[in-house]
Amino acid sequence: MLMGRSLFSIAALFFVACAAMALDEKDNAVNSNTGDFAGSIQTMAGENPDQSGFYPLISGIDALAARVLLAERAEHSIDAQYYFLLPDVTGRLFLHALFRAAERGVHVRLLLDDIHTKGHDASLAALHAHPNIDIRLYNPFTKRSARWLDFIVDLPRVNRRMHKKSFTVDRLATIVGGRNIGDEYFDAREDFQFGDIDLLGIGPIANEVSSAFDEYWESDFAAPMDSIIDSPQSRNTIKAAGAKLQGVIAELRDTPYAAALESTLIGAVEQGTLPLYWAEATTIYDPPGKTGGAIDAEDVSKGLELGKGIERAESEFLAVSPYFVPQQSGVEFLRRLRERYIRVAVITNSLASTDVSAVHSGYAKYRKDLLRMGVELWEASPEPDAESEPRSGIGYSRSSLHAKLYIVDRRYVYVGSLNWDPRSLNINSELGIVVDSPALAEWMAARIEEQAPRQAYRLRLADAGRIEWLNETPVGPPIYYREPGAGFWRRLSVWFLGLLPIEGQL
Repeated sequence: MLMGRSLFSIAALFFVACAAMALDEKDNAVNSNTGDFAGSIQTMAGENPDQSGFYPLISGIDALAARVLLAERAEHSIDAQYYFLLPDVTGRLFLHALFRAAERGVHVRLLLDDIHTKGHDASLAALHAHPNIDIRLYNPFTKRSARWLDFIVDLPRVNRRMHKKSFTVDRLATIVGGRNIGDEYFDAREDFQFGDIDLLGIGPIANEVSSAFDEYWESDFAAPMDSIIDSPQSRNTIKAAGAKLQGVIAELRDTPYAAALESTLIGAVEQGTLPLYWAEATTIYDPPGKTGGAIDAEDVSKGLELGKGIERAESEFLAVSPYFVPQQSGVEFLRRLRERYIRVAVITNSLASTDVSAVHSGYAKYRKDLLRMGVELWEASPEPDAESEPRSGIGYSRSSLHAKLYIVDRRYVYVGSLNWDPRSLNINSELGIVVDSPALAEWMAARIEEQAPRQAYRLRLADAGRIEWLNETPVGPPIYYREPGAGFWRRLSVWFLGLLPIEGQL
């Protein structure tokens, strides 16, 4: 194997999406079990000893459907761990699926980082009151209504967040990747979308992810909801919470997103017809001690361990990271690869597509050095390409790369939550899966090669040392001489942010 337990991702921005199916007017709930899910997985795992089966979830519809329908198949446990879960349509559909499972007797554990839970203590406490639902907040703020005070008096602690994303059912099937839970991650907003990718994994990998979840759930940083706010004990309160979540089904009925309730994806797993990539794989993750900042230097970031595997590349390294701040150490890391004639290609966000301008300021200063050494740089366009194959979900006007994926020698693939930036490597805790599969790696790499010219700008250095952005789509001029799609004031703000000593926090 390439490495032990945690690095990059590719977005739906560069992939083909799946078609939606209509919601049956007679059914306002998710599908019921259609087969022996556990038995099917155990049979397939027995036919592929010491391997796990993987299916890339590119379509936002498929990504949500997989979570909802896995929850429907759950018999014993659901472990869900997310950086944030928004109370929008898809967020409430997700919670509704967890609630339905709990009503059937499934033990649901939901671990949320506390960074985005402000104002939702009461609703989370109502769900936590369910006898089969346990909710914990990771590294919680002590000042519930004035969190800014914690940033002043306790910054070293509250600055460290749990950035992991995983969803595991019965320790048999898991979903790991870059998506949080919210409309923009599942192609359910018209104005803005994140292009992302998850891996659905079945077999031994699910047990590994569950063990990683257990470490965080049992750590001192995970606070039970009722230790933060008194949870109501009334059964009427619990029923009211469930009824409120049920309302989201009606909201979805007349949208393409209704397909999430009728997807046959998980049924295909049960029937053995889903084309899975069977391979050896391992879960790589930062230990909870990283949050406390008091662990051995060698264990501070499993991303560094992943880096050791990348350094052993023999021919090619492809990196997709929406937030790419290599710092000087990363530039030298890539220089060593190029000195051995390793092809290096990096896809990240353009200034126009990024949702965090400060991160772009930390990246922009290294572009010329990377281009001079022969690193291929691509920056995602915020505008969907009309001639590309259609993306999943509803149409939308602006997109941003959010997936984290790294491919080494078209053999090893990492999909997870880790960006190539100081925050992921040194501050936040991350989770990902490394798969040793030439077939999966080639499939992903081929789509990067196919879609990047249509969905991203290729950067090059002109004779005068000036950066040029090449746009191979039919929209707009073929070459830009300044940050494409970004106005004067945004370019000025990035220049100013680049002067500030904040790179280590990006």
